[in-house]
Amino acid sequence: MQSKPPLILIVGPTAVGKTELAIQLAKKMNGEIISADSRLFYRGMDIGTAKPSKEEMAQVPHYLIDIVNPDETLSLAVFQQKAKEIIEDVHAREKLPFLVGGTGQYVRAVTQGWTPPEVVADERVRGELEKIKDERGFEWLHAKLAQLDPESALKIDARNVRRTIRALEVILTTGRKFSEQRGQGDSPYHLITVGLIRPREELYQRVDERIEAMFAAGFIDEVKSLLDSGYAATLPSMSAIGYRECVSVVQGQLTTEQAKVEMKRATRVFVRRQANWFKESDPNIAWFKVKDGVSIDVEKHIRNQLTFDS
Repeated sequence: MQSKPPLILIVGPTAVGKTELAIQLAKKMNGEIISADSRLFYRGMDIGTAKPSKEEMAQVPHYLIDIVNPDETLSLAVFQQKAKEIIEDVHAREKLPFLVGGTGQYVRAVTQGWTPPEVVADERVRGELEKIKDERGFEWLHAKLAQLDPESALKIDARNVRRTIRALEVILTTGRKFSEQRGQGDSPYHLITVGLIRPREELYQRVDERIEAMFAAGFIDEVKSLLDSGYAATLPSMSAIGYRECVSVVQGQLTTEQAKVEMKRATRVFVRRQANWFKESDPNIAWFKVKDGVSIDVEKHIRNQLTFDS
């Protein structure tokens, strides 16, 4: 028998169709879904994150969605431990776990046994970096990270200010690149990785349609509600694509149409950045073009891999 427990990983760019496929497969294969998308952690941030609907989540069990408030943080190490415990529980109940992502570093932390840098927070350095962010903006900080550690800068979204500051803090504290301090071991799982792809123009069209649907569903009202609940516009969670633009609408700095344009542009950049984590040239990923019946092909591939490697 296969010595490692199985884990099905489904990856691909935003709006490619990961959620729909994961639900179809989990229903057919006695599976349960663990989200590796850091945007889905936050309660009350539903529309702008394209969070699975209540109806979708009722079809199969979902985990690591709606687990913290927007003013709370969930570190990579804590996520890694939570995901590990959930996967173990799914296996113990003889179910098949599907990890669906999302966020590259969170996926790798689970699937490749990453050990995040054990560097104690330096409040003085962090305070200085926060001050620079306020004075010069998050773009300046990310540009500085690109100078000091290009690999980390490629993989950290410029809008993820908390992660950018943490990377700079580790570099400045230790004198070593953040990307070089990530311990990596063998995967604890028999990993079967499925990647979804669409032609780039088709994907961009889906992104545009999704963004239009978000605004039609009340995205700006969702952001107003978060602000009215006392969540500051400066929170890291509120810097996510779309939320920042909607805050600007609420504050009268952008029109709704301008916000849509900015959001579409930022999402395209995000799609290209995601490709740095999961490359079509990666021999460990079985890529499938999304089309009618793709779930049948993917299911056949997974079952073959489970049988072949048993």
